[in-house]
Amino acid sequence: MRIVGGKNRGRNIIAPSGKNTRPTSDQARESIFNILKHAEWSPPMDGAVVIDIFAGSGALGLEALSRGAEFCLFVETEPKARASIRENTVAMGLGGMTRLHRRDATKLRVEPNNLRGPFSHIFLDPPYNKNLARPVLRKLNEQGLIAENAVIIYEMAKDEEPNLRGYAIHDTRVWGAAKVVFMSLEKT
Repeated sequence: MRIVGGKNRGRNIIAPSGKNTRPTSDQARESIFNILKHAEWSPPMDGAVVIDIFAGSGALGLEALSRGAEFCLFVETEPKARASIRENTVAMGLGGMTRLHRRDATKLRVEPNNLRGPFSHIFLDPPYNKNLARPVLRKLNEQGLIAENAVIIYEMAKDEEPNLRGYAIHDTRVWGAAKVVFMSLEKT
């Protein structure tokens, strides 16, 4: 795996060994970021405050930083994945632009110097078919961590049909075994 665009283009991404993570492919990542760059409903990546939840290798957050994001919070509980994220951020000199949280994503909360939200881009890649996205998004919303015009990039199994009531769906794409839904909170 490698960074596919921006200032770190071509840099290798270290992924954790084992089967606990499913890194988003280079091709899917490139497509995701091209969609975000050209979509009228997506805030600009330049200066973005990003969160990569169930981050795995951190490829989505690393890609966002390479393409101009100002900050990324990586949320991951798996030790090998956290080690990979740390190694990647150090190798790319991104230490001051990142935080790594090992907290359960359904229990994120605002504490002094804890989080740097609200987030303009929310990358959400939970384990497939576990119904984890809804409680995570509810928690982010309750904590005021979703920016007003934020875009949520939610990766799931291609046959998954989660309850997305309360969210405006902007686009849906399928790449291999994954479906990616681009959405935002519905305006009330």
